[in-house]
Amino acid sequence: MARLPEGRHNTDPGIAALYDHPFTITCPERQTLPFVFASPHSGRHYPASFVARSRLAPLALRRSEDAFVDEIFSSVVGLGAPLIAARFPRAFLDANRAPSEFDNTMFAGTLPFAVDSQSPRVTAGLGVIPRVVRDGAEIYREKLSTGEAETRMARLYRPYHDALAKLIADTREQFGFAILIDCHSMPSAAAVPDVIVGDRYGVSAAPLLTRLAEHAFETRGFSVARNTPYAGGHTTHLHGRRGGPVQALQIEISRALYLDEERIVPSAQFESLRARVGDALRALLSADLSTIGLARATPLAAE
Repeated sequence: MARLPEGRHNTDPGIAALYDHPFTITCPERQTLPFVFASPHSGRHYPASFVARSRLAPLALRRSEDAFVDEIFSSVVGLGAPLIAARFPRAFLDANRAPSEFDNTMFAGTLPFAVDSQSPRVTAGLGVIPRVVRDGAEIYREKLSTGEAETRMARLYRPYHDALAKLIADTREQFGFAILIDCHSMPSAAAVPDVIVGDRYGVSAAPLLTRLAEHAFETRGFSVARNTPYAGGHTTHLHGRRGGPVQALQIEISRALYLDEERIVPSAQFESLRARVGDALRALLSADLSTIGLARATPLAAE
């Protein structure tokens, strides 16, 4: 397969489609709940030119993908909350990273913006533009141009975060506060529970909100842990503040519950898992939030 350079001369329609439509937002007919759901890692539109430039086979590129998480959490729309989901794959751009988390060594030239190349995620190869997939396999055959980083930030990263911020602001304006749920899945392992609820060790959400989420899943038969090993990423850090008008949780679902991890296709348990998660989310969304201590928002124009 011929390799195509990314940029304005790239004729790959898959790249153009991602840049034109980097995410989907599915909204209820009327938002009735102060919740916003986000799925930054479930994108599964892999441009042909990206695959051609990779060292890896298409299936291997999907190892980092939170496969079908957008579908697992889709019931929230019917319950009255919006859901934003990235269409671009995590191996192409990771929206759950700080905008400075770049590895300069991946590029032919110096990036024209400040970078934090020493963050633990970058040194592991998992920055905004990842160097490796989840199992450590190198993605690219050759260095990328600095223009590619700028383009992906301008056409994918910033539009996704701008849209998410607007959903949160609109929710806060309507209800006086907003609760963000960042939705993920995790590779199966013997020591990993069914669900991990992350609140950045009590920083991004009130403990009672975290406990409500844990209880909702525990009473549906899930084993649940808090913060270990996934406490929350850039999205929860950016938006969530314990005691503030916007709070955020990260929810991780074990892929062993719903996915054939070798073929990356839904397992026979997918529909039953989706129904169980839907029941847990219904319980969380119908919980009494008055005891959580969420502050009323000040007028946004005054901030």
